[in-house]
Amino acid sequence: MINIALDGPAGSGKSTIAKAISKKLNILYLDTGAMYRALGLSAYRLGVDTKDAVAVEKILPNVDVRVKYENGSQRTYLGEEDVSEKIRENHVSMLASNVSAHQCVREKLVELQREIAKGTDCVLDGRDIGTHVLPNANYKFYVTASLEERTERRYKELIAKGQTVDKNALKEEIATRDYNDSHRKFAPLRQAEDAIYLDTSDMTADEVVAFVVSKIK
Repeated sequence: MINIALDGPAGSGKSTIAKAISKKLNILYLDTGAMYRALGLSAYRLGVDTKDAVAVEKILPNVDVRVKYENGSQRTYLGEEDVSEKIRENHVSMLASNVSAHQCVREKLVELQREIAKGTDCVLDGRDIGTHVLPNANYKFYVTASLEERTERRYKELIAKGQTVDKNALKEEIATRDYNDSHRKFAPLRQAEDAIYLDTSDMTADEVVAFVVSKIK
């Protein structure tokens, strides 16, 4: 069984790289961030303060986050509703960051992620894949880039989707997410000791994919 872990901060290109690797190696791509986004969206719809761990924990038994693979790609569901597009709206990013800081949330979703990874070759991206979710993954990479570069990438991505974005506000939001993700008490964002560090600031997506695949092969 081959498990590949890609960790790193917001906007570092993890998801883009993970998807490309999954296609190149013909293995499953599990978008763990989508799960946290879906849970954050659910809390928001229920009027729950996503920073309130006690309030969030109360709704967990009734939140049904599902992952399905349709036509070769992952679709994320809340119950029977496909929220794959809704969770990519910019305001959901901070909701996801907030709920992911709670231990109760991570325990619920990590259990599901491990179960999927245990049964199939796959690549996962997130904040704590190599350190907490799959500490025994065969290959681990810590993917990052400068704050300016990550802001520019995320800005272009959101604009391309037709969303209205203030670049300065986006930069502050990403910086806040960096701080929150790396300072949370449970399973914070950090580089695993056995992970390969990869700064993609001056690299194209194709160059990053080629580098990662070369290390795996």
